Amino acid sequence: MAAIASRSSTAVGTTSPWKPIFSSHLSRLSSPEFVLSTLHPASEPTSPVPYVPRLRYCIFRGLWGELPENPHNNAPMNERTYESDLPTFTTDVRMEKVPEIFATSAGHGSASQSQGSGGGGPVEAVFWVKEVMTQWRLRGEAFVIGPDIEGEGEGSSGVRTVKSELGKRMRVVKPGREAEWSWGRELTAHFGNMAPTMRGTFKNPPPGTPVSIPVTDPGLALGQTVHGLEDPIARSNFRVVVIKPSVVEQLDLSTPDTARRWRFTFIGEHVKPQSDSGEMIGEWLREELWP
Repeated sequence: MAAIASRSSTAVGTTSPWKPIFSSHLSRLSSPEFVLSTLHPASEPTSPVPYVPRLRYCIFRGLWGELPENPHNNAPMNERTYESDLPTFTTDVRMEKVPEIFATSAGHGSASQSQGSGGGGPVEAVFWVKEVMTQWRLRGEAFVIGPDIEGEGEGSSGVRTVKSELGKRMRVVKPGREAEWSWGRELTAHFGNMAPTMRGTFKNPPPGTPVSIPVTDPGLALGQTVHGLEDPIARSNFRVVVIKPSVVEQLDLSTPDTARRWRFTFIGEHVKPQSDSGEMIGEWLREELWP
């Protein structure tokens, strides 16, 4: 139940070359906000393109498997068995970004499928760290983790996809402890890492619906607080979204006359890059570009 299914463990010591400085930069932010872009099906029948962009601000919640320590979080925690280069954020399953991530995936997931774990649609995340005058852009796929990640629903195709795709990029740092690591425990720990008022937002009326339509569920209202970890309404709406980046760009504008830009492209193990314009560092191709 707890062990990762359908994954190939990556050896210790293959940390992404961009991860240390990325993490260092984000640690300087009092509130690690970023802009997330998804694709939304075009609503106009005359639209020349099938999808249009949607952007919003999100809060960075750490890297998957490396949840930041929080003395106020009383949720059971996984031992630090894995590390990754997979940024996370939390969302409400009722928000449009969730079905967008499913609908634009290779499997073109339906609205009903977006109620569970799965996804894989393309996203881009942009961080601006003014303290160091550096912009970070991460392009890749996003995967949604919901309550079905363990238990009765873990045999679904969406759960298998999540564990397989993310598992490929989760590096074992404590060999032999993998079977004790739980996806469900990690999900609950993310819920516990939020303040009670933030947990309460998952009991808001349906996001994006007109206020003129009466809310018939007495459990839904603004301004609620949730102190426990298993509130049935809040937990049914709570999701963790994990970004699996394939391209990362770092633009350093700290010194205008010597501005620098790097692109890191995930190539994988034992794969020869098609470009000779950079150098391989672990599983990533690093290229320096004109800013």
